[in-house]
Amino acid sequence: MSDDTDLHQPQPHSQLFTVRLWRDPGQPGGRGPIMQVKHVLSGETRYFRAWQPLIDYMRNKVDSPQRPPDSC
Repeated sequence: MSDDTDLHQPQPHSQLFTVRLWRDPGQPGGRGPIMQVKHVLSGETRYFRAWQPLIDYMRNKVDSPQRPPDSC
């Protein structure tokens, strides 16, 4: 049986993203969604019109080593 306290420990390789999807009103039924992804830890925001580049971006962020946040 696993200990639930492990769920509350910081995950060294976890990342947090917000993803927003919408359709371009100037392109009725045509080009698919516009996708915005924000990497919450860095504030970096990117926009995509295709799924694979969005997935590649997120995988790259998860796989790359992150510097610890600057302390004040």
